[in-house]
Amino acid sequence: MNRSSSMPTRVAGRQRQWHPVCGRLAAWAVLLGSSGLLAACADLGYYAQSVGGHLQLMQAARPVSAWLSDDTTPQALRERLALAQQMRQFAVSELALPDNASYQRYADLKRRAAVWNVVAAPEFSLTLKTWCFPVAGCVGYRGYFDEADARQLAEQERALGLEVSVYAVPVYSTLGWLNWAGGDPLLNTFIQYPQTELARLIFHELAHQVVYVQDDTLFNESFATAVERLGSRQWLAVQGSERARQEHAELEQRRRQFRALTATTRARLTAIYAKNEADGIDQQARRAMKVAAMNEFRTSYAALRASWGGHAAFDAWVAGANNAAFGAQAAYDELVPAFEALFERSHRDWRAFYDAVRQLAEMPKAQRTRELKRIQSENING
Repeated sequence: MNRSSSMPTRVAGRQRQWHPVCGRLAAWAVLLGSSGLLAACADLGYYAQSVGGHLQLMQAARPVSAWLSDDTTPQALRERLALAQQMRQFAVSELALPDNASYQRYADLKRRAAVWNVVAAPEFSLTLKTWCFPVAGCVGYRGYFDEADARQLAEQERALGLEVSVYAVPVYSTLGWLNWAGGDPLLNTFIQYPQTELARLIFHELAHQVVYVQDDTLFNESFATAVERLGSRQWLAVQGSERARQEHAELEQRRRQFRALTATTRARLTAIYAKNEADGIDQQARRAMKVAAMNEFRTSYAALRASWGGHAAFDAWVAGANNAAFGAQAAYDELVPAFEALFERSHRDWRAFYDAVRQLAEMPKAQRTRELKRIQSENING
């Protein structure tokens, strides 16, 4: 969803390191407002900013064909829009993703992000605070079209004793619910991404339109992340240049190393937070262990960064890493290997894979998570 994405995101001139949560929460507020349900679960101020931001975004969007036929459209933008349409068609023809109105319009928002997301977690937990909406369910983030509004909520959450992360999100998604009204547009906030990164983002967001389960961010984001990784590899194999494939391989290696480091740190923090006075560990001792774990994480990252020749794209995330950031990141990583194993079990047939995912989606939450972990374990051991 709003990547979902919590994680490093691309801002002007910088490369996205993995997909962030996209701006869905604001879109849900628009939908719920039209049904008269919003007042039961959210303040009117949040509703107002959601409706205003949504309308501004949609009114700014024009069909890609109109941009391409406009003589004032810069050549660089013209080329990227044409490339995005190639990716959109590839998603339909080769990845069996939905053929609808989404990503066939473009809007320049005149800002660096579509929305800003807020995530929060307790001092001794990686479990994110959730905000709940009828129909949409409960999610571990809240999105704002105005960065100042997001920062204001962040301060309120900090005042409650929570650790908070605020991050810019390039994508705005309605999960396909507004395809009848023109669909989700391409945006200036991501259109200039490197080729493979642009493909990943489009494939990820369209995957959410295939399967989306209420109240299960881990399932939803891990599934869409698996689709983006598998799909972008397929795109590169068919459409990518040798240089693009080499650049992607280098970036993926760094991602894998960084994901391994953060996964190790999450596991260590989880173990620390599980300790209690029965283990002879009081709150002060847990706090000291947490500080030590975070210091080791940053020291290990510095060594990893040096091995990359000073590649600095993760620096900002590491500098602000806390329970909220780690908790949000986990949704994009934890079950991805299980979905990749399920894809192999489906004989790399996309439609069969989606059918298998839909079957999992019908299960109770705990059962489908166990089943995915069983699939992952069998793949590792077998």
